[in-house]
Amino acid sequence: MRLIMRVPFIKMHGLGNDFIMLDARANRLPPISSAVAAALADRHTGIGCDQVILLEPSDIADFSMRIFNADGGEVESCGNASRAAALLHGAKAAVETSGGIITIEPAGHGARIDMGEARFEWDQIPLAYAMDTLDMPVGWDGLDHPASVNVGNPHVIFFVDDCDAVPLAQLGPEIETDPLFPQRINVNVATIESPDSIRLRVWERGAGLTRACGTGACATAIAAMRRGLVGREVSVTLPGGTLTVEWDDTDRIIMTGPATESFRGTFDWGDYA
Repeated sequence: MRLIMRVPFIKMHGLGNDFIMLDARANRLPPISSAVAAALADRHTGIGCDQVILLEPSDIADFSMRIFNADGGEVESCGNASRAAALLHGAKAAVETSGGIITIEPAGHGARIDMGEARFEWDQIPLAYAMDTLDMPVGWDGLDHPASVNVGNPHVIFFVDDCDAVPLAQLGPEIETDPLFPQRINVNVATIESPDSIRLRVWERGAGLTRACGTGACATAIAAMRRGLVGREVSVTLPGGTLTVEWDDTDRIIMTGPATESFRGTFDWGDYA
């Protein structure tokens, strides 16, 4: 029997990284599968987005946030979606994610997010085998000696003279699925513009080239700070706009940037289940 149920959604974006927000904190939804998430995310036959975000009750925080990439895969963290959730919630809150508990707070036209502490050990990224994650002795077609950081999800960062010149659409999927990264990896190419400014492009695991990636901005900033390339607070400019990332004196990562509601609507769950 086909399930007929109208489900409300909110379409939002952070610097062009767009989301379907499903708020199930008060009214439960049927279990969401990878297939349902991918069908909703399809830009030709669904609503269309980079990520489907499911907000639900939590026993250990104010609410929980689950994140599904456009390919249906569930991931641990999303900085831009965290800002969208802050705008939607409208107040400071602790949010449970599979990457850990984060703190969100509306700020201006966006939000300030305490992303927690970065993880640097090879098995925390994770990598397939031990190596120095600040200067990795590996390379792919001209991209070499990256750093790796886990900021709730895994990132590899390459510092280059001109990130716009890197053929990231070709190299991104190759690096993402390399056996070195058993859980796949988000791929960042960054150019240091000044001691307080970074230019960045990101190939997002399960989503592809993206206009913005909040966790990528955080991971890249932290890697640049650890290498002594920038100070403890930087602006990170992506194709969709600019975020501010601070590594505070307690080693917590603070990300600040905009978020926007685009429109609201409803869909028939049975069309996608």
